[in-house]
Amino acid sequence: MPLPSTFSLDQIQAPIAAEMEAFEHKFRQSMRTNVLLLDKIMGYIVKRKGKQIRPMFVFLTARAARPEPATGDPLPDASFRGATLIELLHTATLVHDDVVDESNYRRGFFSINALWKNKIAVLVGDYLLSRGMQLALEHDDFNLLKIVNNAVRELSEGELLQIEKARKLDITEDVYFEIIRKKTASLIASCTAVGAASVGADKEAIERARLFGEKVGIAFQIKDDLFDYGTAEIGKPVGIDIKEKKMTLPLIYALQHASWLEKRQVIFNVKNNEGHRDRVQQVIEFVKKSGGLEYAIQTMKRYRDEALTILHSFPESPSRTSLEQLINYTIEREK
Repeated sequence: MPLPSTFSLDQIQAPIAAEMEAFEHKFRQSMRTNVLLLDKIMGYIVKRKGKQIRPMFVFLTARAARPEPATGDPLPDASFRGATLIELLHTATLVHDDVVDESNYRRGFFSINALWKNKIAVLVGDYLLSRGMQLALEHDDFNLLKIVNNAVRELSEGELLQIEKARKLDITEDVYFEIIRKKTASLIASCTAVGAASVGADKEAIERARLFGEKVGIAFQIKDDLFDYGTAEIGKPVGIDIKEKKMTLPLIYALQHASWLEKRQVIFNVKNNEGHRDRVQQVIEFVKKSGGLEYAIQTMKRYRDEALTILHSFPESPSRTSLEQLINYTIEREK
């Protein structure tokens, strides 16, 4: 049975508190540069860091997947380099995303392109990508670079697949899961795979860790989809996915079970919602009435349970318990 998520992030971090503190310093060091403008922007990026869920997944999985768990022993430098590599490459993709989306804000802060314009933002993203690769190559971390590079490739493919399908709004459940597996789950899967690989786990254990992260990532994205139909303050307005013509699981399910006429009207509302808040609201009400939310919640919990089953194949430890808590935290969060 999954544990209740009445835990704060500080409590979940307890087995890796020393690693998280050390990581912050190491990550700052990795962002240092002699170019004054670039150093200023790197400082801004470091200051606006989020909850640091990704490094937590790396370090907790590293401790849980150790071939011979030693609770008190420090993690190897490779674990820190893996977490830094993921943060550098992921931050690069976010900087580039904000340029593509013409977004002026990220997590309540001005985006890099809003403060320093698109040209500088693109160059900053390029710098972060090259800095991450350099860090891995300097230490011969080819196995870690391979894992993270694969995630970045899949993330790009997922974004492009979503754009392609959004034009026709013909996304099936299979295509939806392929998109979110690439767009969201691949990154968390890279965190857990890197964590296991960084402590010398065998190939089979690394693959188990990767699959565990992938299932957590899918559950996480379905939770994000559900926010589009609620009232929680999560940094994006309710209905934003519909306004952006993104086909999420609750809507896909509802359309699958709609009459031809109803489906035609809903798709028209999604395609032509600019300046029509009432059309977005009609889509939201249609999904709620059609059982789309209940289906999405049930599916999210199924992926959560599958992730927990894989996690329990690793030896019992404080880090494994924290990973259980972290899974529940990600799918029961209100923002």
